[in-house]
Amino acid sequence: MTTDATPDATLAADIDAICRLTGEFTLRSGQVADTYFDKYLFEAQPALLDRVAAQMVGLLPEGTELLGGLELGGIPIATMVSSRTGLPALFVRKKAKEYGTAKLAEGPDVSGRRVTIIEDVITTGGAVRDATNALRELGAVVEVVVCAIDRSPEGEDPLADVGLEIRSVLTRAQLDAVRG
Repeated sequence: MTTDATPDATLAADIDAICRLTGEFTLRSGQVADTYFDKYLFEAQPALLDRVAAQMVGLLPEGTELLGGLELGGIPIATMVSSRTGLPALFVRKKAKEYGTAKLAEGPDVSGRRVTIIEDVITTGGAVRDATNALRELGAVVEVVVCAIDRSPEGEDPLADVGLEIRSVLTRAQLDAVRG
């Protein structure tokens, strides 16, 4: 199941104008796309990042105890949502570091806690799937991911196989619609 936010009237247009790139791009999944949404271009703009975070607050499931920002693009968003809600942030690495504390997730202990994953862009959900499985192995309860942009095919949930609900601020269809 996918749940979308009702974004402010200009958010899709502003995000599209700032971060849509065209050309040939290889995605994390290995897919080749002619459109790429460079989330760092909006994440580097404090006012725009705050507007995205404001929309995410309304998408958080009841009972969320920790916000799991995925390395790297989910971390600034999770930090901003944490600041708006007072919920602690958790910074989730792609793989556990091999030195120091050797942790996969930096921040509070996740065991037995409800973690909502915060991600920037989802296409196939590979990074989210990996993080979900790893957090669950650590005892976390993970049921929802909130993302800035869901560019997966409309009507599909690429994370259904791991029982994860996607809630998005914007979809690819919404971003395409502002182009006319």
